[in-house]
Amino acid sequence: MQSITPALLLLVLSVGTAPVVAQEKVLNLYSARHYQTDEALYANFTKQTGIGINRIEGKEDELLERIRNEGVNSPADVFITVDAARLAQADALGLFAPVKSRQLEDRIPDHLRTPDWFSFSTRARVIIYNKAMVNPAEVQNYEDLAGHKLKGKVCVRSGSHPYNLSLGSALIHHLGEQKTEEWARGLVANFARAPKGGDTDQIRAVAAGECGVSISNTYYVVRLMRSDKVDDKKVMEKIGVVWPNQKSFGTHINVSGGGMLKNAPHKDAAVKFLEYLASDEAQTYFANGNNEWPVVKGAVAKNPELESLGKFKSDSLNVGTLSKNTAQAQKIFDRAGWR
Repeated sequence: MQSITPALLLLVLSVGTAPVVAQEKVLNLYSARHYQTDEALYANFTKQTGIGINRIEGKEDELLERIRNEGVNSPADVFITVDAARLAQADALGLFAPVKSRQLEDRIPDHLRTPDWFSFSTRARVIIYNKAMVNPAEVQNYEDLAGHKLKGKVCVRSGSHPYNLSLGSALIHHLGEQKTEEWARGLVANFARAPKGGDTDQIRAVAAGECGVSISNTYYVVRLMRSDKVDDKKVMEKIGVVWPNQKSFGTHINVSGGGMLKNAPHKDAAVKFLEYLASDEAQTYFANGNNEWPVVKGAVAKNPELESLGKFKSDSLNVGTLSKNTAQAQKIFDRAGWR
């Protein structure tokens, strides 16, 4: 048997340790977030850790399908996106791997994380009303949107959109399936028009008097507040914002978040990146990228327009529980005719 020379031993050791070294130098990120401030977020991570980020951006469904098709050979380490329903979809497909991290457990509240994925910013789903058409006292709760006083005054986006499915999921938890279906039928009966467009379109429709009331994620409101366009300023002059259900379970919130993928080739880098997203500095970048709130207590958004919306009682429903009811919410909305 040929003996192993010192030079050959050195070569064997260097080859054997190469993957470990590589694991610390690169992170492959699949992202459905498309915000300019995220550029600084990623650059700062590389500056702090020396780990470069290879980023692939796309729509949620496209990225999830790509990860599934790549299978065990997928280069993706981390997947980040918006909305608990979408994160739950990735989880249901078995794409995430559990992450054990004391830092993440200590900094991210229990109700904003699951064993497989974590929330890094939050947004609220509020009621938008036309000041000249609707008395805000009559729209203090999500349930009020199904009341007879709003006949022909409600406009919304599609019931199949994740934002509305997540709200429906929360209502199923708090009200039960029967009452949620009654609510959905009442909501549909109050439609001023068939659902169309996004949340910003609903806000503009309310301001124009096409309808009197709608629901929207707060970051769409704040975008208009921060806009320099004259038309956007006029829109904001005509609408008001209500924090729903302040005397019951609180205003529904949703999240931006992500997790490490099951077949991640750079698991150490993936965990470091997720932990970095929970740092105070990253929380500011992450939240301001879409006019949202940080999830870490004490982290500051540094967003005057967002802060001007004021304090509110938020629903503390666990995001894992929230995501479990979305399929049932879709069935309820379909039966109610909320397409």
